[in-house]
This record gives sequence, C-alpha cells and structure tokens, in this order.
Amino acid sequence: MENIKCNRCGNENRNNARYCSGCGYELPKSTIEEETSNRNVISIPVTTGRRKSINSILGVLVGLAVCFAVQHFLFKTPSFDKVMMESASEINKSCPIMVDAETRLDNAVALPKNILQYNYTLMNMDAELVDTLEMKKVLEPNIVNFVKSSPQMKVFRDNKTTINYHYKDKNGVYLFIVSVTANQYE
Repeated sequence: MENIKCNRCGNENRNNARYCSGCGYELPKSTIEEETSNRNVISIPVTTGRRKSINSILGVLVGLAVCFAVQHFLFKTPSFDKVMMESASEINKSCPIMVDAETRLDNAVALPKNILQYNYTLMNMDAELVDTLEMKKVLEPNIVNFVKSSPQMKVFRDNKTTINYHYKDKNGVYLFIVSVTANQYE
C-alpha cells in the first residue's frame, strides 16, 4: 500500500490516516487505484469514519420511525366515535324497549360530529292530534336535567357529546327532536 504525503509538511503517513502525524493537519482525500484485466484504472474513494456515523444516525432515525409507526397503529386508543358506536350497539341489543306506558325506545344511533341520537316512539300519540311545540316545551327541561345529572351520561358529558332525542308518533310520523348540546349541560 502506498503512503499519503502531507501537502503541508511533506511527512509520509499511513494510507488510512485522516490527519498528518507530523503537523496534525487534515490529509488530502486519497483514492485507491485498482487495475482491471483490461488495464483500465478505476478510482474508488476511501471510506472514512464520517460515512459510518452518517449511516449510524440514519439507522437510529429509521429505527425510531418504525417504533413510532408500530406504537401508533398497534397500540392506538380507540376514538370516541368508536366508543359511541359501541354504546349505541349495546343499547340496540335490548331495543325496542318500553321506557314507560307512553314511550318506547326504538334504537340509538351514533352520528357524525360527536352526536348520539335516541329514537323514541310515543305509542299513544298521533301527530295530527297533538300540539308538538307544547309537548317539546314540557319534555325538554326534564331531558336536559337528565343529561346533566345522570351518571350514565357522564362519559358523554366529558367528551362534549350532543345528545339528540328524536320522537315520532305511533304511525312513525316525526313529532319533534330535543337536542342537548355541551353548552346546555356544562
């Protein structure tokens, strides 16, 4: 192997040295020349410690990215929308159910934008014979109070869910909807 000569002081240094052993200055980058069978000369740069450290840093970054991706996709906590859908499905297992002599809970639905809707039928009501505005005015304070104070509704209050109570008559005709927003129960 050939030695590298320092351009500054003229000292001969080993081929793999980065700094001159005589003056301490950085040596010029060397190339290794290999002859091929056709007598062509190929220049190959000598790898230094710098390349190894760059590869090490890149390896660490790739490793961290893989760890983050695994944690994000495998150990992800379920979104509240999913919790609402599961709650609605659980309620729907026992539906339809008579809440009282007049009211039947038909089902529950998780809607977009953090809304949970309960669909009720008023079994003895006919939309043509009832004052829906007056009925809504009577029921709304009781429903808002229930959402504010019920321990069963705490998870929805904590997540600022809008709770809709959708009512229809015995023939399936829409009567009214009571919507309880986070502003009403805070």
